[in-house]
Amino acid sequence: MKKIDLIVVGAGPTGIGCAVEAKLKNKEVLILEKSNNICQTLMQFYKDGKRVDKAYKGCEGTNHGHVPFEDGTKESTIETFQNALKEHNIEVEFGSEVESVKNENGVFLVSTAKGVYGCKNIIVAIGRMGKPNKPDYKLPMTLTKIINFNANSVLGNEKILVVGGGNSAAEYAVDLANSNQVSLCYRKKEFTRLNDINLKDIHEAGNSGEVELKLGIDINEVEDDNGKAKVNFTDGTSDIYDRIIYAIGGSTPLDFLQKCGINVDDKGVPLMDENKQSNVKGIFVAGDITTKNGASIVTGLNDAVKILSVL
Repeated sequence: MKKIDLIVVGAGPTGIGCAVEAKLKNKEVLILEKSNNICQTLMQFYKDGKRVDKAYKGCEGTNHGHVPFEDGTKESTIETFQNALKEHNIEVEFGSEVESVKNENGVFLVSTAKGVYGCKNIIVAIGRMGKPNKPDYKLPMTLTKIINFNANSVLGNEKILVVGGGNSAAEYAVDLANSNQVSLCYRKKEFTRLNDINLKDIHEAGNSGEVELKLGIDINEVEDDNGKAKVNFTDGTSDIYDRIIYAIGGSTPLDFLQKCGINVDDKGVPLMDENKQSNVKGIFVAGDITTKNGASIVTGLNDAVKILSVL
């Protein structure tokens, strides 16, 4: 397991700004980015040539950070942050969605499909645009209340199918088995993406019968059966469940914050102190995720300065 000073989640302008400020304080830093590009929101949602301004949404326009961001275009802005990564020799792990965050003896264990990283501090700079992945087959509109993408709606004493083979799926299955009848369906015959702790826990739960493991099996179809979910599997079997939880990648920003143990207010904004530290000591939040409607790039860069002043 790789151990470093700081992990930044998100390779947008704010995340890169945080990494730059950390490097300038001689900290070992790694950025984890779930997409395959930096500045994914700019890449995906901005038209070529679109203006990108320092003063945005009435936010402060004075940049106190060390990334030389100025008014420009989509292309010039992306180039600015690419150059910042190169200049400061900052490592970015692309295709690395964070699946779980745990604190063990004062060290945060951050799990992705590629591995587990240990760190002293985390900065969450994920923006507000995320959404969970959904299956290729259609899901009945009549079952939206019992087909979920997190475990927040579970009532207890339910028959639940968890779908997925990553760390989130394994953790949901093991945790929910304490007060529910749980099955876990994963299309591969073996778990290939779990950290050692979750691999041990899910195998123990499977061997003891606490969790039914349906490995090497996929789902053909989900039907509405009198308000419950009838699942038709690729092995020719069917079963009926009170609830299905898909954990097949992707998450809303709120889901991610909750995964980290971060409390939010009634508008979904994380609770934090004047230095952007959340209720979880050692986990900070920066940029868009700290506001209801998003922030400017300059706001994110200034958040980075504020956070690194206390690290």
